[in-house]
Amino acid sequence: MSITLDQTIQQRERSWLSQQIGSQTFWVLLAVIGACLFLSFATDSFATTKNLYNITRNVTFVAIVALGMTLVIISGGIDLSVGSTLCLASMVLAVTMHAGYGIGTGIAASLATALAIGAFNGVLIAYLGFPPFVVTLGMLSVARSLAMVASNNTVVFEFGPDHQTLLSLGGGAYFFGIANPVIYMIVLALITGYVLRWTRFGRYVYAIGGNEQAATLTGVPVKPIKVAVYMISGLAAGIAGIIQTGWLGAVTTNIGAGMELQVIAAAVIGGANLAGGIGTAAGALVGAALIEVIRNSLGLLGINAFWQGTFIGGAIILAVLFDRIRTLRLKN
Repeated sequence: MSITLDQTIQQRERSWLSQQIGSQTFWVLLAVIGACLFLSFATDSFATTKNLYNITRNVTFVAIVALGMTLVIISGGIDLSVGSTLCLASMVLAVTMHAGYGIGTGIAASLATALAIGAFNGVLIAYLGFPPFVVTLGMLSVARSLAMVASNNTVVFEFGPDHQTLLSLGGGAYFFGIANPVIYMIVLALITGYVLRWTRFGRYVYAIGGNEQAATLTGVPVKPIKVAVYMISGLAAGIAGIIQTGWLGAVTTNIGAGMELQVIAAAVIGGANLAGGIGTAAGALVGAALIEVIRNSLGLLGINAFWQGTFIGGAIILAVLFDRIRTLRLKN
């Protein structure tokens, strides 16, 4: 029996719809929308222009780093050093500009530092067989220590001749009143999504996370791809560090402390599987948005801010539970 073109299109539409409904990202997005609607009616200040501006701006820092982390998790790894990488990249930028160099030199030095950290992690993991957890945990301590050495553990708040340019870069709003960090986040998310969905590199990353042995046997350059993935994670942290420096207008050695947990949470809540092989750029953004909405809502609802970790941890457990149930259903 032949199938008509209309029937084929209907099958594809149903397949796409069922795929979205079965996606963890879809349900997390609904949770974000539901939380925003609830808070809009439950409080007088959530839906204000100022609060929404703060939420969209605050979510960008975690979201940008989560984009890089998502690639690492898809490949089957983990990067615990992103918070410290952000700190060191921010400090290198600040110290370089404070010494009188221009913003271009400062950004170049900052990004080079972040890429070097990622390359170091990747080489130890891919070529020497070190466990990702151990390597990146060690780098978490090393990078923050180097930030303290670079600044002598002081606050840097003067950025030389391009001081205002840096503040405008991170804290301004060039297009239609949208905060610059939000624009950067959207552009980076589109690039990451394109790379994962449409490029050979993206297919290789999924293949390595799905089954590294099979990927090696089919000719995938596993080791170089792994190094590249950790370099991208470091680069994402470096970019977030530059933007956050411009937004805050000062850099301390505490910047980015504990961020790795929020970033991993954003990726996992958004649908990335810690076992590897699963994850999307959209999921990283949605997961970061849910975390920021939770953080923002606690104060508005008069809930003690110390409960933030409980809510975020609970969201991670629910996300993993959802993924486990979905896996069992597919097996049956």
